[in-house]
Amino acid sequence: MSDRSRRVPFLLVLYEQYLDQQDTEDFTNKARQFYTQGTLERLAENEAREVRRAAVLALGMLGDFGANHVMGRALHDDDRTVRMLADNGIRNVWKRSGSASDQEDLEAIIQLNVAKQFEQAGRRASALVKRAPWLAEAWNQRAIAHFAMGSYMQSIRDCHQTLELNPYHFAAASGMGHAYLQLNNHVSALECFRRALRLNPDLEQARAQVHRLTRIIEGK
Repeated sequence: MSDRSRRVPFLLVLYEQYLDQQDTEDFTNKARQFYTQGTLERLAENEAREVRRAAVLALGMLGDFGANHVMGRALHDDDRTVRMLADNGIRNVWKRSGSASDQEDLEAIIQLNVAKQFEQAGRRASALVKRAPWLAEAWNQRAIAHFAMGSYMQSIRDCHQTLELNPYHFAAASGMGHAYLQLNNHVSALECFRRALRLNPDLEQARAQVHRLTRIIEGK
């Protein structure tokens, strides 16, 4: 074994190969083979930024909802690349909760929202929420459908519930802010966008809303 192999976590070797080859499947398979989620979570807080990058990337590809707290903290990392990987990866982690059937239903709901089939998305999300009320992302997806159909107070309630179940859900905080904007409630919208920024400091649209709403409110 070389000196480098003894000094450097194997995950970093895998990460360097991934950057060179861009083979996501190979990186994912090898990370799954050699590392548990708990070990990846510990490496995500390693002092070496390259190791944190590798671990956060792997957690985003493999981690279940149990990795949510580590990924949420990574959104505040000193390294911009770690923060970007966490921003992308945590959204996948949010979907990996519940049974296999729950996750299949959730993915179908997400795709319905993407396809702008909001009534169907809302109905399926309501059924999933009734069956598995602990699934934060099911509430969030129903909030998205409610917002798109103009049911802003219902969307706000679902965003609140999302954040009760998942306090790292910056997207729900931001979505709630947009719903309050539609209701012309600038004070509550500002509070929501500030909350979103506290959770994810790199949300530039939320930052712009904070600046705009602060000027509006202070100008009254």
